[in-house]
Amino acid sequence: MAEQVKSRMGSKDGVVARDPIAGSAVLPIGSRLNELGHLEVGGCDVVDLVEGHGTPAYIYAEDDLRARARAYREAFARRGVDGEVLFASKAFPATAAYRLFAEEGLSVDVASGGELHIALAAGFDPARICMHGNNKSDEEILMAARAGVGHLVLDSFDEIERCERLLDAPIKVLIRVTPGIKPSTHDYITTGQLDSKFGFGTGDGESAARAIERVLASDELELVGLHAHIGSQIFELEPYRLAIAALGELAGDWCKVVDVGGGLGVAYTAADAPPSIDDYVGVKVDGVREVFGPDVRMLIEPGRSLVGNAGVTAYRIGTVKEIPGIRTYVAVDGGMSDNLRPMLYGSKYETLIADRAAAEPDTLVTVAGMHCESGDVLVRDAMLAAPAVGDVLVTPATGAYGHAMANNYNGVTRPPVIFCAGGEARVVVRRETFDDLTARDV
Repeated sequence: MAEQVKSRMGSKDGVVARDPIAGSAVLPIGSRLNELGHLEVGGCDVVDLVEGHGTPAYIYAEDDLRARARAYREAFARRGVDGEVLFASKAFPATAAYRLFAEEGLSVDVASGGELHIALAAGFDPARICMHGNNKSDEEILMAARAGVGHLVLDSFDEIERCERLLDAPIKVLIRVTPGIKPSTHDYITTGQLDSKFGFGTGDGESAARAIERVLASDELELVGLHAHIGSQIFELEPYRLAIAALGELAGDWCKVVDVGGGLGVAYTAADAPPSIDDYVGVKVDGVREVFGPDVRMLIEPGRSLVGNAGVTAYRIGTVKEIPGIRTYVAVDGGMSDNLRPMLYGSKYETLIADRAAAEPDTLVTVAGMHCESGDVLVRDAMLAAPAVGDVLVTPATGAYGHAMANNYNGVTRPPVIFCAGGEARVVVRRETFDDLTARDV
């Protein structure tokens, strides 16, 4: 885990125990080791939670979600910025998350008709919704227009033609630019390089400039600004300055809005040291002011950094299999159906036994899922405290893209989502049932 803190636990013998929870950068804010030696999230004992709700389960500290939303808004407010913080909802598309961030004064970006539907159902003011997507259907464009979304982000010349054919009233649009910036992150989550399925490039015959000219001449599209998103899970700050500078070369008097995307990385392991929200916002604010001046309206789109560390996933260990001289496998009752990221990106996670969260890790294991794939491995070469069948195993930092990418491989039902605050837990997404697996069959 992150920084290890020692504290005196409430044990009868008064032994000073190791506390890997307090101050952890990967666990939700406020997580602690309780008097039973169990992991506690949002004031709720994780072991007790899974006794009542089963495993696997996505568990979130609600106060953590709210604290990060407020940190973004306060970072803007301290700098006197006229702008919006948009929840990049692809990271955690649950109605309760949309509703929580709406309550915290955030706006939202959506990338499909489904995400738009959830955002509206959760109570977002349509004017505070930004509609993305690199291949919007006719139905999605009409759905966004009829809902009255604040901005539609244009991604291709085909989409411009589609909008002009479909729309009978002007809609405010931003043009998505791929500025030719490739930050240090996994190739699958870089989006700002010239070789990208997203947006209009600045080096391919100046397609961004041609798109601007085209939209300015349109009767159905009201061009109000530019958008750029260079990727996700980024720790560097300089690429954002470069991307903003590239946008500045395209802007004219018509540019009243600059959406500088998201991308701030989070700590998945103790080795990760992402910038603070304040530093990240500061770099983008300074860049926009330097390039565009003080009058442009600034939008920002955090997703992972709002929700990633707010959530953990709890599993039950079903098998401990030692292959002498090779490896010890600890198999849990989930895997690639509830956390696909290790298989997609080789993402690294940490793990601990929630029942004995203070115990010294002493066993090198590989945490494997239950699915019919050898690649169904959640954590490779992890140190655990004497793992045993029946233990509750937790992977921190699964608040982003776990629920979003959950699937039914091998007929496994998707986990519930549980919000915890002040020691009270509430299920905000129920566990699927076997009947759900056949509910759509015809």
